[in-house]
Amino acid sequence: MVFGKRQGIIVWLHSLKQIKQLRRFGNIHYVSKKLKYVVIYMDMEQVDSTIDKLKSFSFVKKVEPSYKPFLKTQFENSKPDKAKEYDYKIGI
Repeated sequence: MVFGKRQGIIVWLHSLKQIKQLRRFGNIHYVSKKLKYVVIYMDMEQVDSTIDKLKSFSFVKKVEPSYKPFLKTQFENSKPDKAKEYDYKIGI
């Protein structure tokens, strides 16, 4: 099964009773019973329309999109590693 570009949304709830209703919007990845939120993954094209639909439900407090697909995940070292600077093959 091949997925296209996916994005998560976080849905904050008043009650956890309605979690089954959220299954039709995407794959439920995580449910926090203590903090009462659900993480749902779906196609990126559907995110905006789904957020509007979810906000209209009375059991939903707020809906937040995940910004992970838009973040740069390739990091650069701010300080070079001192151990890698030395050439240990000099004595060979």
